[in-house]
Amino acid sequence: MKVECEGNTYEFEKPMLASKLLEQLSLSRETHLVVVNKKLVTEDHKIDRDDEVKLIRVVSGG
Repeated sequence: MKVECEGNTYEFEKPMLASKLLEQLSLSRETHLVVVNKKLVTEDHKIDRDDEVKLIRVVSGG
């Protein structure tokens, strides 16, 4: 799978859960959203090898 995060691109060969992907990249579930094939998914979503993934940092402000 091709993963884009904060201007970087990563490649993973094996399918995995979204939560495992965040763990692999040392990212917090509270600070990043997982978008697979242009759809927002939950942390228990299984990402396949041919999926395109974008990790989006959540920004809050006031």
